[in-house]
Amino acid sequence: MGDDPGKRLPDAVLFCCNFNQVRSPMAEALMKHLIGTRIFVDSCGLKKAAFDADVDDMEVDPLAAEVMKELGADVTRHRCKTFAELEDDSFDLVVSLTPEAQHRAVELARGRSADIEYWPTLDPTLTEGSREHRLEAYRQVRDGLALRITQRFRG
Repeated sequence: MGDDPGKRLPDAVLFCCNFNQVRSPMAEALMKHLIGTRIFVDSCGLKKAAFDADVDDMEVDPLAAEVMKELGADVTRHRCKTFAELEDDSFDLVVSLTPEAQHRAVELARGRSADIEYWPTLDPTLTEGSREHRLEAYRQVRDGLALRITQRFRG
């Protein structure tokens, strides 16, 4: 479990962002892909995307799914959910990827023994330009999350 015997890996990790369509599902899938099943992992967002508010089965952003597929990680079955829709909220670690989600993570962890970490992660959906240029922004987010996950959870 790394070089520090006092630092144990969490049993359950929650990744959260704003809409659970890009960053947090990418982090969830990367964690499962890179670390395996020894740590339970889930993801959620603060709210449903406004343009899809009536849709129950919101899916991951197609460009996020495409760059994840490049690594062999399938996120096409992911269904976006909010904090309120989590089946379980007893996480040892909550990793927020946006400032807004960080505030909600602090609320969720209040009065519990959960740790909170903030990993500022750019929103690749704000990138404009060609499809390839936009895909590159998603790849940068993916690769940055993969590096953080590997460094944090290498066991």
